[in-house]
Amino acid sequence: MRKGFKDFLMRGSVVDLAVAVVVGAAFTKVVGGFAHGVVNPLIAAVAGRPNLDSVGQFTVHKASFSIGLVLTPLVNFVFVAAAIYVLVVMPLNKLATRRATGVEPTTAAPSEEVALLTEIRDAMAVSS
Repeated sequence: MRKGFKDFLMRGSVVDLAVAVVVGAAFTKVVGGFAHGVVNPLIAAVAGRPNLDSVGQFTVHKASFSIGLVLTPLVNFVFVAAAIYVLVVMPLNKLATRRATGVEPTTAAPSEEVALLTEIRDAMAVSS
C-alpha cells in the first residue's frame, strides 16, 4: 500500500498539479497586490470610492442587497484573468508556435540510400 501511494504521489500529473497550485497562489498574491495598489486607486479616482462594494445597495422587505459586493470580485477576476493571459498564455503560445515552425515534416520521402537498402532487403527476402 505504501509503495502504491508513493507511486501515485510521484506521478507526473500529481506533481504538476501541486506545482500549479503553489504557483497559482503566489501569482494570485501578486495580481491581488496589483489590484489593491493600482486598480483600486484608479476606481477611487473615477468613482470616488476605492471599491465597488457600496454600489447598487437596496433593501426589499428588510433584506439588504448589494450588487457592488459582486462587482468588486468580478473586476478583480477580470484583471487576474487578463494578467494570466498576457503573462503566461501569450508567451507560451508564441513559444509553441516557434517550436512548431522548427519541426521537420515526418512524411518526407526516404533518401536514395534508404530506398536502395530497402530494395536489397526485399530482394534477399525473395531469394531465401
